[in-house]
Amino acid sequence: MLRPRKAGGMNPGTRQAECHDALAGFAVALLDAARPVPHDLRTWNGSDARQRFAVYRNNVVVSLVDALDAAFPVTAQLVGEEFFRAMAREFVAGHPPASPMLFEYGADFADFIEGFAPAAAVPYLGDVARVEYALTQSTHAADAPVIDPAGFRALLAEPERLASLRFRLHPALGVVRCRYAAASIWAAHHGAGHLEAIDWTAAEDVLVTRPHMEAALRILPPGGAEFMLALGRRLPLAEALDIALSNAPGFDPQSGFGVLVNAGAVTEVIVEETTA
Repeated sequence: MLRPRKAGGMNPGTRQAECHDALAGFAVALLDAARPVPHDLRTWNGSDARQRFAVYRNNVVVSLVDALDAAFPVTAQLVGEEFFRAMAREFVAGHPPASPMLFEYGADFADFIEGFAPAAAVPYLGDVARVEYALTQSTHAADAPVIDPAGFRALLAEPERLASLRFRLHPALGVVRCRYAAASIWAAHHGAGHLEAIDWTAAEDVLVTRPHMEAALRILPPGGAEFMLALGRRLPLAEALDIALSNAPGFDPQSGFGVLVNAGAVTEVIVEETTA
């Protein structure tokens, strides 16, 4: 076991501050092999602290790289395992986990990739990582009952109320806006379509949901992302449709509503009662 040396002969406030600084320095050095081993480490049995720290550092870094490799499999396939793991090590060095839940690690990996010069030859790589992270978060999101088609049919029986309806969207739902054809590329790596036929320069808006206990994605039509994001802000249906149509005049309200029905996207419909 490695422990920072205790600071003695100080008042509690100073001792607490020094302990905090020591632990912060320990964490930074742990993820960055270029940094020196903290000088104030000691071991319980008097063995070489520097050697023990190096082993510990390697185990932690490898574990985080493995976590990224598992969470971003298509991203790794696109550049090859060796390149991906080298890139992941660079990310780990500057991005310590903010949560003990490893499935949450890598929230800013896509942004890192887009600024990682060696990956510039694969411009869509960051968007693919963004889609994969959204799928992981959808998989681990809280469960909730969804409104089934019969429930929506009941709403359609009262068309005068439709415009004012508000929706509570499922916790597993996410919208990913991509500058490139990331969803099509991801799907091709899972047997849906061929990479050679994809125009990777085409922007795609992606809806991620978990309709049958497994996260899935679908490419939204123009205006679809604006529609879903507006509903996610609990705007009334009529206002959400206006926003979608103002961004994409060709947006089809019927198909947009169909996505809500078929994708398991809604957990609650909020009906505003009108007073006479």
